Amino acid sequence: MIIANNVSKQFGKLKALDNVSVQCNKGECIALIGPNGSGKTTLIKSILGMVVPDSGFITFNGNNILHHWQYRTHIGYMPQIGRYPDNMSIGQVLEMMKDIRSTSTQLDEDLIKRFDLEHMLHKRMRTLSGGTRQKVSASLAFLFNPDVLILDEPTAGLDPVASEILKEKIIEEKKKGKLVMITSHILSELDDLVTHIIYMQDGKLRFHQSIDELRKHTGEEKLSKAIANVMTK
Repeated sequence: MIIANNVSKQFGKLKALDNVSVQCNKGECIALIGPNGSGKTTLIKSILGMVVPDSGFITFNGNNILHHWQYRTHIGYMPQIGRYPDNMSIGQVLEMMKDIRSTSTQLDEDLIKRFDLEHMLHKRMRTLSGGTRQKVSASLAFLFNPDVLILDEPTAGLDPVASEILKEKIIEEKKKGKLVMITSHILSELDDLVTHIIYMQDGKLRFHQSIDELRKHTGEEKLSKAIANVMTK
């Protein structure tokens, strides 16, 4: 579905991506992890078309994304920090995005209901807590029923109940055959979600394995311990 072929990107002297190749398929829930500065964000932005690689290329359903920008309509993106016009209400932001996308696809307003945003549509974005802004970002990512979901630190700032709601939703979408990619520093939250791991460090791909392969290789059930086992060898 999404294939990165020998992708490299340099910003000045910093090599953010160094010859990275990965293949991400339908029905997979992939944890994209690694220390700060490992290249995770640059890889995500390259997939989204926000960063153009210096070399290599990325395909979406077999088409080079440089020449088929329409692929973006099939992706729902939740940034780590959502930035919205302060004076707009939640309802206005949702309606604005619907107008911009103007899609005939059946909308998925499930998270709007589960997060009880329906009773907060009048609230201005500048008055919202960080957690509520995260709920708006999550709702927008799922709203247009995309084939691919890219979620950057999705549970950051969410209370435990909202976090569980979001995780349940991710599992439901994965079961529908969608591709989900998640970045997170809290590995314990990913144990029940992910099917594959992409681990990056210093702009390089260190490994890309299924969870089953990783557990078999390390003998560890918990994701955090399995990764620590690999990286210390």
